[in-house]
Amino acid sequence: MILTEDLRRTFRRRGAVVEAVRGISLRVERGELVAVLGPNGAGKSTLLRMLTTLLRPTAGTAQVAGVDVVADPAGVRQRIGYVGQGNAGGHHHRVLDELVTQGALYGRTRAAARRRAGELMEALELRGLERRTVASLSGGQRRRMDVAIGLVHRPGLLFLDEPTTGMDPQARANLWEHITRLRREMDTTVVLTTHYLDEADAMAERIVVVDHGEVIADAGSAALRARHAEDRIVLEVDEPATVKDLVDGATVVGFRVELRLADGARVLPGLLARLERAGVTVHAAHLHEASLDDVFLALTGRSLREEGAAA
Repeated sequence: MILTEDLRRTFRRRGAVVEAVRGISLRVERGELVAVLGPNGAGKSTLLRMLTTLLRPTAGTAQVAGVDVVADPAGVRQRIGYVGQGNAGGHHHRVLDELVTQGALYGRTRAAARRRAGELMEALELRGLERRTVASLSGGQRRRMDVAIGLVHRPGLLFLDEPTTGMDPQARANLWEHITRLRREMDTTVVLTTHYLDEADAMAERIVVVDHGEVIADAGSAALRARHAEDRIVLEVDEPATVKDLVDGATVVGFRVELRLADGARVLPGLLARLERAGVTVHAAHLHEASLDDVFLALTGRSLREEGAAA
């Protein structure tokens, strides 16, 4: 569904050339859900804008849904859905009218556009809101409306740019439930950008990390954690120096002993048994499993969680 080769984009700013995207080669297969993560200014938004034909590449090639983004941008737009960070519907338009109009823009007859609008309103729990204006909807309802607009022409590929930013946890979970079901029923390929690492971890089969305009990691969440981050075990004991002598790699902070290692859940039971045999009393043991933010910190030197909170 997406194939790029050495895709690049430069900007001229104050007389200097800025390389926003520096030769990204990427392949996304039909039916995948791929999360693109990166710190602010990493180039992920520029990459998304090129793939959705909103920005022309400086160099390299990109095919989206089988169509070249430079040679036939209109053909790309016919085949993709795009849910941006802002709301797509006209604030003073009624919900049903907006969906029917969007269908007409893609060449549907009025009857076909109304049928499709009804299907999407049913699937995204927008029934009963037909005559409400977009401006009167709640935040969660508006985002479901945005997804409906993105799917009105049955695209095979859906781009979601920060789709749940600003939503409360319940609304986020509700929206993802709808997207997951629609993806399963329609075999839709999804490319997602988000600052919510739990979303990327739970929803995406693959995570692509972009920094300084380049792809620096591309794998599943579990594989990324195994390669780039370690679990952390923290023990509260009376004699931390004894534990430090018994366990290689242990560090002492006050009455706590900390170890960093792979597969902490498997190691912890044996470690506790070993300390018990040595006569060490462990008052508490804490296992902190490696997270995507740990991966991100190891790869980029920055915390995506903190950047997301700031954004």
